[in-house]
Amino acid sequence: MKFTSSVWIKREGVNHAGFHWQTGYGAFSLGMSQLPELLAYIDQQEEHHRVKGFQEEYREFLRKYDVEYDERFVWD
Repeated sequence: MKFTSSVWIKREGVNHAGFHWQTGYGAFSLGMSQLPELLAYIDQQEEHHRVKGFQEEYREFLRKYDVEYDERFVWD
């Protein structure tokens, strides 16, 4: 998924030529009943991240879903 999406976004133009994924990744799944909430989150993501940074939010997801992690290996 990371490779394919990287190739796709770089083909979108020179403005995206420097795009790259971090070394690691995380994935969370949702049910169809949660789709409206997900779409609202995506629509408001830019504004949302002005208040709460990505790393803070990601840690909250990990804690909320009881995912064990070692801080040394989460960030590049």
